[in-house]
Order: sequence, then structure tokens, then C-alpha cells
Amino acid sequence: MPTIGPMRTLDRMSPRRADDAWIEARRLAPGTRYLITVEHKPCILAAEPGTRTGLRFFSHAEIAAFGLERHPAIFLGLEGGERAHFALDITEHRARAVPGGPFILKPFVDLRSLAVQGALSPEELSLAGEARALAEWHNTHRCCGHCGSTTDIKDAGWRRKCWSCGRDHFPRTDPVVIMLVTYGNKCLLGHEERFHPKMFSTLAGFLEPGEDIEHAVGREVKEEVGLDIGRVIYQESQPWPFPHSLMIGCRAEALHDRVVVDPNELTSARWFDRGEIRAMDEGRHPEELIIPGRHAIARKLILAWLDDGAAG
Repeated sequence: MPTIGPMRTLDRMSPRRADDAWIEARRLAPGTRYLITVEHKPCILAAEPGTRTGLRFFSHAEIAAFGLERHPAIFLGLEGGERAHFALDITEHRARAVPGGPFILKPFVDLRSLAVQGALSPEELSLAGEARALAEWHNTHRCCGHCGSTTDIKDAGWRRKCWSCGRDHFPRTDPVVIMLVTYGNKCLLGHEERFHPKMFSTLAGFLEPGEDIEHAVGREVKEEVGLDIGRVIYQESQPWPFPHSLMIGCRAEALHDRVVVDPNELTSARWFDRGEIRAMDEGRHPEELIIPGRHAIARKLILAWLDDGAAG
């Protein structure tokens, strides 16, 4: 039967991933759990009254019964030093070919939606994000970027090797700066067209080649809202597997408060004082404005600034 239960952060066991015999033994072990994703959407156990939503895991015997035993499985890591976790990403067409697939594998849900809803535990979200990011990378790196030939999966899904020129390719991570801009007792939040109509959030953008974090923060803030930045302080980071980003959370101090919004980047941006932020956090803003949900590093940046004011 598919299983669900509390889990701990996985040990990714990077020194053992190239050991084919060790990986095969883990793959066949009775306690091993498989996460199936259908076009990057994890299979979940939908919440019933008195229960919670969680990732849905399958045993090796079930994977074999589904006809997926030889499907490439990505090793995700060991839980508690013993129980291995693997991920298999399949297409919807392949899912329909699984005996009873439409009933056994559903529901499979977009991971971004699960993250926004806060439906998964931090450990489950991390595991599902790892699976999604690796599956996306494999889908887009089937051919060698150097010679164009086909690449083969190695190291239990953590490396691809070109059969022609021999070049190795490894999973990528794209660094993104995400920053809360402050000026005195105010913070700046912006609204993008893709957001919920009432949501305002922090600014963000990709690091470019040759940039350090501070320069990327200054450049993005200047481009999006026309502000000049002074001090930049790193706060924390968060992996964001859409498709494979690392969000580098910072606070940035503006040198003035004259906002000029680039309409290609944002639909609007405005300054908020702590009273407004508190009202947004508590769902009682007079304009019904909100900040991102608890899954988001943007919320952590905003609430850390709010707490600083309370401490002061």
C-alpha cells in the first residue's frame, strides 16, 4: 500500500551515488520508498477529516507491478541512515498505461500549489523540490551542450555523461537575490501581474555572470523601482525548484524613497509602515492587501523586519 508518515531530512549520500552496486541494493531493499511524479507533479495522499496532505510513497514491489521497475530512478537520499528514497518522473501518457493508473496515482498536484498552500511539511517540500529540480534538469539535458550528442544518466541521477565526447554534466542551480528594501521605518513591496490581485511581495532577480550578491541586489532594485541602495545584509536562503533556483534572502537599505516603477517588471510598488505590514500579516488590512504565504522566504524577510521594529 502507498505510505505516508513523518520524515526526517535526507542524507544525500554523495560519496556513494557512483557506487552502482550500493545504489542497486538500496533500490531493491524492502523498506525503500519511491516518490512518483507525473510531469513533475508529485503523487499525494489527499487530506481527509482529521488528517493532513502528504507525499505518497510506493514500495519497490508496487513500482515493479506498475511496470516501472526499469524506469530511471533518481536517488534522493537516506532517511535515518537506513531507508532509501528514490523518485521516478513519468509522463501523463505513461501514467495512464500503469494498471489502474488513473485511480492509483491520482491525485498528483503541482508542487508550486502545494508550496503556496503550505500543504507539505518542510521535509516533504524539500524532498519533492529535490525530485522536481532533478527531473527538470534531466528533461532539458538529454543532449551534450558541447558536441550535441546524447547524454546518459550516471550516479543514480546526479550526473549525465556524453557518450561521444565524454564530457560530464551536473545538475544546475540558478542563484536569485530576493530582497526587502527599507527606508527609515518603511519597507518597499511590489506587485507583479502574476500575483494574487491583493498580494505585495519583496523584489527579486537573477544574479548575472560576474556579479556578487551586493551588486545584484543594487542592480535589480535600481532596474525595478529606480532606488539607489546602500548597505546590503544577507539574512537566509531557500531552495526554490521552479525549475532549479536558490533564493538568497537579503535586506537592502535605500538611500532615498523616490520610487520609479519599471512597468516591464512590476505593475506597482509602494512603501508600507510596520502597522500596515502587521495588518497584512493578520488579514485585516483596510484594502485587503496580503503578503506571501508561510512557504515563502519573502514572508520571512518581511516578518523579520516587522519583529525588529517590535524589539526596538
